[in-house]
Amino acid sequence: MAFRDTLEIEVAAGNGGDGAMSFHRAKYLEKGGPDGGHGGHGGSVILRAVEGVESLERMVGRRKFKAENGRYGEGRLRQGRDGEDLFIEVPVGTTAFDRDSGRVVADLTEAGQEKVVARGGAGGRGNSTFVSATRQAPRFAELGIPGQKRRLRLELRLIADVGLVGYPNAGKSSLLAALSNARPGIADYPFTTLSPNLGVVERPGTDERFTLADIPGIIEGASEGKGLGLEFLRHISRTRLLVYVLDVTVNPVEELRQLQAELRSYDPQLLESPALIALNKVELVEEDLALMVEDDLAAEFGLAVLPVSAREGQGLDDLRGTIFDLLPSRELWAETHALDEEDDTVREEPLRIEFHEEEAGEGEENERIWTVHGGGFEDKLVRFARHLEDAAEYLANLFKRQGLNNALKRAGAREGDTVEIGTFRFEYYEDEN
Repeated sequence: MAFRDTLEIEVAAGNGGDGAMSFHRAKYLEKGGPDGGHGGHGGSVILRAVEGVESLERMVGRRKFKAENGRYGEGRLRQGRDGEDLFIEVPVGTTAFDRDSGRVVADLTEAGQEKVVARGGAGGRGNSTFVSATRQAPRFAELGIPGQKRRLRLELRLIADVGLVGYPNAGKSSLLAALSNARPGIADYPFTTLSPNLGVVERPGTDERFTLADIPGIIEGASEGKGLGLEFLRHISRTRLLVYVLDVTVNPVEELRQLQAELRSYDPQLLESPALIALNKVELVEEDLALMVEDDLAAEFGLAVLPVSAREGQGLDDLRGTIFDLLPSRELWAETHALDEEDDTVREEPLRIEFHEEEAGEGEENERIWTVHGGGFEDKLVRFARHLEDAAEYLANLFKRQGLNNALKRAGAREGDTVEIGTFRFEYYEDEN
């Protein structure tokens, strides 16, 4: 199966159910009181991280996900059932981005971790809610709120402690097999590895271990999307330590310059991570040449250089021990590399009032219009759109208590002016009227 680590999907949470507009019916009761129940809340769409899945491929073929709507309220104060949440299982290491804003919506790094990516709409209140001393029989109810809709880009970033980074045919797969229990495909030609391979490395005589990833070979221009570059570079961002695997026979100093240039272009923070150099295939050159290359690498890059031969097992114990010594704790790494997830707190847009005039016919005065933005007023009107005339008195009193009348008066509104809120228009009157 081909490895797939990016996927674009659309998610839609469930709509809230409408509140009921109902009055009690009984054989010997001519005029029963209002008994409309509330609508149920819509279900949310939730990402859940699961182990044992190393690709988003299982999700290909389904790109749209919709949670269940909340049910309508009913008479006799019966509340509508809430819609069921929809869970989308994704591999551990999945990051979700909002395709429109580019913000991180979810970053799932542990099995069982969950994140709401589309929140279900609230249910509307039934007419029983709106009874007051002066309103004994309200003939209106709230509509449910639509569920959130989102376009997401999912990226799978491999969860591994240490990443082997290098150009094709540098010997990364052989080194992974020699250090760990992994059995990657190995052949003597470039691009043998087309998807990341994972292995576990243990320190003899202890319970210490780390996961080691063989990141597929980087090519020049990878940070610009050439070849499979971007598909694989994102996996490096999860690792706590980088091991540059260099072939001693093909100008390793220049290779590392190019490797670091690609990493810097993709994410400069990658070069701040702990790193060391595994100088591979030393069995193919004279010892003096290998020592000279080690000195050149150490002098230019300031990193520890470990000469190794994955094929013959030379230097592997030293490499393993050095990795254990340099590997930062998960807690320390998490503090410095946590992604800035989007704050999904709903913030109400502040109230803003704009004025303009619409030209009238000859001999008539221009229409004075005050357009209201923010303050949550349009959202409240929409929820009563089906019963707007019956709910007019309730909304007028509500808006007055929330300061809209005073704000219009301070802005210069006059008796008879038009007030525009979204698609709704009203005539402005002074409070005493």
